[in-house]
Amino acid sequence: MQPYEQKQLLERVNRESATIGAAIPEQITVQGEEIDLREFVFEIKRRDTVPAGERDRVERAKRNLRRERLDRLEPIEENEVDFATGEDLAASIIGIDRALEALEQLEPADIESEAERQEAMDQKRWMSFLKKALGHEDASRRRGGR
Repeated sequence: MQPYEQKQLLERVNRESATIGAAIPEQITVQGEEIDLREFVFEIKRRDTVPAGERDRVERAKRNLRRERLDRLEPIEENEVDFATGEDLAASIIGIDRALEALEQLEPADIESEAERQEAMDQKRWMSFLKKALGHEDASRRRGGR
């Protein structure tokens, strides 16, 4: 593959708008396993929220898709394939990105626990801010660090 062709493919897969109008692949092989990706994504999206029992499955699927994306991107980055193969890989990467976007947009079903988690994180940030503002963080570092 020529350097300009490689650059063109890399720009295509890394473009923010690459997934606009892109379709989620019907099936995809991820880590050697054939997955009905479109069916999986639509099944999860139909619910509008991710039930607690499905959350692990969705998170595992997202991790596997991210790993597969990197595995498909590497031959393009390393210029190990011809342009035609690179185009096929780029198209599949964009399809994976589209599926990931759809899965990332889902809300957890347990809104109350999500709200509690957000509140706890806000409280932790507030306490950290107060410690810094009042100088307590520096004093505890001096005592504990020596």
